[in-house]
Amino acid sequence: MTNRYARHLILPGFGEDGQRRLREGSVLIIGAGGLGSPAALYLAAAGVGRIGLVEFDVVDLTNLQRQVLYSTEEVGTKKLDAAVARLRGLNDEIEIVPHQGPLMSDNALELFAGYDVILDGTDNFPTRYLVNDACVLTGKPNVYGSIFRFEGQLSVFDAKRGPCYRCLYPDPPPPHLVPNCAEGGVLGVLPGVVGTMQATEAIKLLAGIGEPLIGKLLLFDALASSFRTLKLRKDPACKVCGEHPTVTELIDYEGFCMPNEITPADTAARLANVTLVDVREPYEWEAGHLENAIHIPLQQLPARMDEVPRDAELVVYCRMGGRSANAVHFLQQHGYANVKNLIGGLQRWKRDVDPGMTVA
Repeated sequence: MTNRYARHLILPGFGEDGQRRLREGSVLIIGAGGLGSPAALYLAAAGVGRIGLVEFDVVDLTNLQRQVLYSTEEVGTKKLDAAVARLRGLNDEIEIVPHQGPLMSDNALELFAGYDVILDGTDNFPTRYLVNDACVLTGKPNVYGSIFRFEGQLSVFDAKRGPCYRCLYPDPPPPHLVPNCAEGGVLGVLPGVVGTMQATEAIKLLAGIGEPLIGKLLLFDALASSFRTLKLRKDPACKVCGEHPTVTELIDYEGFCMPNEITPADTAARLANVTLVDVREPYEWEAGHLENAIHIPLQQLPARMDEVPRDAELVVYCRMGGRSANAVHFLQQHGYANVKNLIGGLQRWKRDVDPGMTVA
């Protein structure tokens, strides 16, 4: 221990006691993507005794611009297998625990109960609200980070000592207003900055040093190289951590965050009864698409609405769900009453329905 962690042991206020607390501590990382990659690497290097990883995806070539856990040779393999091998190679003195599959309402409480700190590396609102509520119900601190284009956010939500995520955002925004990184882009180094800061907050919590970002929201602008800190207050009327909570158990978060959406599994079961509308670009369509879908790129939709039947049950899809959410909103505004967005787009269709499908 002395050699590996020598630079920790000589830190004032950290020393052997702080390193021992790290060794005895545990962190569960939700998602081994852009944020989870740097966080996991630095927590493993720091000597956190047990690190759990929740992940279900495979390594995609587009991940490599920012997800530093993975290499070109690992494209197409399971992220969890690659991440575990990398972290165990980095530090063989700690325990790396894989949790294959998505975080769900039926497994979150059991998973969270076994860890000291939860680190949220997710990129979608259903899982973000699920992580928050499960943290409140299990009494765990939630090290939160989010990224979009050139900006990032960071906080520690701990309902025992301050606000939770719902105190800041009681309800999710409409899906069509929130493009994800696949739809809106992200500067490759941005998750490195935010994810490393998440690891810093987790280490502070475990080692009992410094002042965690409880009751504060840190905003980072990469283009301006600027940081701002906003003070947050606990909402006494919060639905999950307030004085009279109405959320006392985990709920259907996809229905809560995305009321006009449908899962790939449900869509596959109803293929004979629905009309599919693909709003991706032509090159994406050529790479792979669902059989019998109507192809109308999003930008062409206003001029080609007459090609979309009004008397059919419509399911609109794109790669990840952002562009199709915009299309659903547009169609609803123009009188289409029976139209839904495919949750997670073709990426999730590939995961849940057809693993052999090619998605550009």
